[in-house]
Amino acid sequence: MASGGRPRDGADGGAREVRPGLRFGVLGPVRVWREGALLDVGSPQRRALLAALLLRQGRTATAPELIADLWGTESPDAAVAALRNHASRLRKVFEADADLLVSESGGYAMRITADALDLGRAQELRTLADRASAAGDHLGARDLIQRALDLWDGESLAGVPGPYAESQRNRLEEWRVGLLESRLELDLTTGHPADCIAELTALTVAHPLRERLRELLMLALYRCGRQAEALAVYADTRRLLADELGVDPRAELSALQQRILRADPALDPPATRHGATQRDAAVRPAQLPAAVADFTGRARLAAELLSHLAPTEGPTMAVAAVSGIGGVGKTTLAVHVAHAARHHFPDGQLYVDLQGAGPGPAEPEVVLGAFLRALGVPGAAVPDGVEERAALYRSTLAGRRVLALLDNARDAAQVRPLLPGTEGCSALITSRSHLTLDGALLLDLTVTSPAESLALFARIVGPERVASEQQAANAVVTACGHLPLAIRIAASRLATRPQWTIAVLAAKLANKRRRLDELRVGDLAVGASFELGYTQLTPAQARAFCLLGLVDAPDVSLAAATALLDLPASATEALIESLVDTSLLETTSPGRYRFHDLVRLYARARAEKDQSPADREAALARLLDFYLANAIAVYALTRPGDRVVDHLGPATRPGLVFPDTDAAVDWLNVESTALLASARQSAVGDTLRRAVDLMQASRDLAESGAHSPSYLQVALHLARAAEQAKDPIAEGRARTVLAYTHSLAGRFDQAAEEAERAMRIGCAENDPVPCGQAANERGIVAIYQRQWGVAESHLTRALEAFRADGNRPGEASALSNLSHVHASLNQVHRALELAERAINIYHEQGNSFRLANGLYAYGRVLAKAQRPEHALQRFTEALAMFRDSRQGLWVGMTLYRMAEVHLVTARPTMAATHAEQALVHLRNTGGAWRRATVLTALGQALADLGETGRARVCWGEALAVHEQLNAPERHEVRRLLAKLSYPTVPHSASLA
Repeated sequence: MASGGRPRDGADGGAREVRPGLRFGVLGPVRVWREGALLDVGSPQRRALLAALLLRQGRTATAPELIADLWGTESPDAAVAALRNHASRLRKVFEADADLLVSESGGYAMRITADALDLGRAQELRTLADRASAAGDHLGARDLIQRALDLWDGESLAGVPGPYAESQRNRLEEWRVGLLESRLELDLTTGHPADCIAELTALTVAHPLRERLRELLMLALYRCGRQAEALAVYADTRRLLADELGVDPRAELSALQQRILRADPALDPPATRHGATQRDAAVRPAQLPAAVADFTGRARLAAELLSHLAPTEGPTMAVAAVSGIGGVGKTTLAVHVAHAARHHFPDGQLYVDLQGAGPGPAEPEVVLGAFLRALGVPGAAVPDGVEERAALYRSTLAGRRVLALLDNARDAAQVRPLLPGTEGCSALITSRSHLTLDGALLLDLTVTSPAESLALFARIVGPERVASEQQAANAVVTACGHLPLAIRIAASRLATRPQWTIAVLAAKLANKRRRLDELRVGDLAVGASFELGYTQLTPAQARAFCLLGLVDAPDVSLAAATALLDLPASATEALIESLVDTSLLETTSPGRYRFHDLVRLYARARAEKDQSPADREAALARLLDFYLANAIAVYALTRPGDRVVDHLGPATRPGLVFPDTDAAVDWLNVESTALLASARQSAVGDTLRRAVDLMQASRDLAESGAHSPSYLQVALHLARAAEQAKDPIAEGRARTVLAYTHSLAGRFDQAAEEAERAMRIGCAENDPVPCGQAANERGIVAIYQRQWGVAESHLTRALEAFRADGNRPGEASALSNLSHVHASLNQVHRALELAERAINIYHEQGNSFRLANGLYAYGRVLAKAQRPEHALQRFTEALAMFRDSRQGLWVGMTLYRMAEVHLVTARPTMAATHAEQALVHLRNTGGAWRRATVLTALGQALADLGETGRARVCWGEALAVHEQLNAPERHEVRRLLAKLSYPTVPHSASLA
């Protein structure tokens, strides 16, 4: 806060309404406010007197004490008179509150309430934090301490002279650092190690001999899977203490090193150990679906499962797997048992539908990411790769009692990474397949007994009704094959038709000609229940049911269904909700719908029988056009003036109207799974090109991290489909998308190959999309590979293509990239000219979303031009824009570029801070190459700070990546490592 700002409050996390009267500040310049207005206290000596009185917090200071405080041993002859004069002037400043400064016993005192002084408020917040921490509310304690820290406004007693002020300044700084240590310790306790590393790195530089900060840094690194760096911090600290003080690290630091070496489970975050705190209660997952109210039978099996899953003392976890045919009641039984077992698992219950019976089973990597976030792991701390996520998942569950319900598994391979693996936890699995899992209780669920079947039927339609038609009721459940799902659907139809007798239903089921024969129990077909529900639908309901069954996505929005069915939104909603009422469709959240997997199979089978091929193809084409129209709208909003949208599609139906760019980007992320499923499903015939165009319009999904793997797989599928279809337009565009995706992930050889194929194929057809974009992408890849001549050639070609197409944003992109080439060739003036032209085009187009890319490129050129402060300014502007548009990849890369600038300007602490922040953002996106380049910069900053052990670890990890990729950066990293003579922990110790 500027010296003229309002007083900081901190009692509620921000500025609250200032009470009438005076407020005082010493945690910064010594200041006085009246109702938020800053008063002029006067000379430095007068401020020194006020500070001396305020810091005594109501105690009286004698005149000799105050004279010593202000002047030390060199007091003036008229010191007493000067003291009286300063006191008198202060009373005049206080005006109506002059009586706060009292004279007594030959001295003075300030009689104010504790909350009128910022230091008093900070002390009260610290007391409240201690109480909260003692009560187990670590999150609340952390927030209270942060609010206390927020009261500081620069150096305490800034500009105040005198020996007393100097000693108090040191005391207050020591207390502030202690508060920081406490807050950082609570950050680690509440599961945010990655967010702490940058701050701790800077603090250890500012306070190199403060061993508690070193301990916290080691712990944060260890909990982020950076064990080798944690051990290197210890080695650097030991060397520093020996050189500076001639002592060894204190016992606590040495003990931590040993615990890290043996991977002590007690070092795992306290929030993942048994004995959850109030903070943990907020993140305990409680994901079990609701249990059905009319659960019937299965008493023996339920008791057996419950007994097996209940945690017991021992080194192993309990696993039970229930298998059986679809609709036999596996999920209903599992959910019932899981709810009954909840009290055994106070730390939470996880649930996932693994979609094993569908065309796209859930990927274990994606499921693990969702589980980790549900368990309180920040998204930025979730690593890439199924093995890394599974390891963190098991570590997070260590010491906890958590039940994982893994529903609808495809096979054992899908399930194994999702098993908790630690004592105290249990896993309950359902699958249509018989799973082979070591040590698991395996139960094969068959159909219910006749008595259980009849009891279930009676609970839904009513016992009196069944009692009056016992024979017909037996005929119904027999026709349903005693399959619970079939019985439930049949009974639900009957329950909603009171005019029907059970005999009418039994007669309908007696007709076997139209029963499903895909799923059987013995010789009994079980599709009769679906058939019954279907045959009772109106023609409009039946059409909607069939067409919705064609969709490959796990669920569908109301807007998408409206396009699929080609109906007004109100009519679509009424139809879909009527299908929900029949239990043939489920609603997952307001405006989103899905089928049970068995019903989806039936719906698709009915569509193939009852809807013509032309109608089916038209429906899926309308759905594709819905996604394409909206994706084009998102692309146009985020890239105004980009001519690519004029070459896509065209979509045959209008899209949604987005109120702003944020809403458009939100839509793209929410609909990503359904959108990509539509693109994949449409990779045939007349819809192939539009499917490829959908990928082009939704290319931001490739940058998102979360959607990148799925986006890549669909892009590969479309490229193969286009090649087989001998459609050069579709293939050229698909390979352009592939080149972009590979480049983002750091797979530069593959990106170069795909870009060249895209140019060759697309330009032969005079298609402006690959002619511009693929050439631009090929130039970008050449920049990364430091092939300046190749880059200039392709970027010049891209520039010409964009200009020929009138694509001004494309032109700006090519100019930005060319500016980097010229800067790398030391043609600085030309580079600056190109970068500035690109910025002007972005401004001209009103393209704030992509202006950030231009500012980023401009910053790189300014850095090359030895204008670091200007470069930092441009990077800072770009960073704010990237954050606003949620471009995590470019947030990370901008932080990395800022770290580079701080390195060349001899600001290693800032460089290390920015590099650490970059690693957090690039953890799940950008590929290994980008993370390796950031590790190289981090190592340089650490080496400059004397942290050579940790620097060696960073460079070792970077070198391993660059050597694997055969990247040219490997030579520079080898050179950096060769400069280090201090031996540290070997690279192999960095395994997470």
